[in-house]
Amino acid sequence: MKQQPIQTDSAPAAIGTYSQAIRAGDTVYLSGQIPLVPETMELVSGGAERQIRQVFDNLTAVAEAAGGTLADVVKLTVYLTDLGDFPTVNEIMAEYFTEPYPARVAIGVAQLPKGASVEMDAIVVA
Repeated sequence: MKQQPIQTDSAPAAIGTYSQAIRAGDTVYLSGQIPLVPETMELVSGGAERQIRQVFDNLTAVAEAAGGTLADVVKLTVYLTDLGDFPTVNEIMAEYFTEPYPARVAIGVAQLPKGASVEMDAIVVA
């Protein structure tokens, strides 16, 4: 199966040796997004809520570049440096997703790139 890279200027550029997303057939694997503002490549300021929203916005942009939406997400992985932010993820996620919600896992981690408090990756079927 041929792989197709997905790239959009509406989400942060890759900051390493990876693609924003890769399409393999009808499945698109979205790389982890941290709360970088695409235009500045700086972390959004304002705490966990703003960071979580920025990550969902970044995932939205990449999903749309692949021809899908967040409604097409079948699996979401959430990495948090503070699992105390998990209720905030749930509250904000309800604004970006409707039922049936994607399968999801949340993982507590010691640190994330650039000092982010949250990172998420997703699998989209579009």
